[in-house]
Amino acid sequence: MPSLNVIILTEDAERFRGILTLATSYLALGHPARLFLQLDAVRLLAPPIAAPRDAEHVAQGLPSLSSLLEEALDSGMEIVACQSGLALTGMEADSLDPRIQVGGPVSFLQSTSTGERLLAV
Repeated sequence: MPSLNVIILTEDAERFRGILTLATSYLALGHPARLFLQLDAVRLLAPPIAAPRDAEHVAQGLPSLSSLLEEALDSGMEIVACQSGLALTGMEADSLDPRIQVGGPVSFLQSTSTGERLLAV
């Protein structure tokens, strides 16, 4: 099955939660998944990782956003933070989890092969 490549366009924690869940499920099925957080979306990677609705999710036995991100990274998911987004938001690359890569849209798209799944959300 082709790899899943997702470009995250906005700083929406619940959308990010859904994408992490989908992409981690795809990995669990044995298929590669990659995420690129573009521009303001990189704020979702700023420590401490949290989402406004984490308490609701945890109360229902679901993982917090930080737990989902940790699971994705532990599973080998490639997550790329937009270099321009880091500059735009005043974030430093060394503030990110060391497993998160820094790059741009051109390099992300160049490493996406023909026939792979590419989503922008």
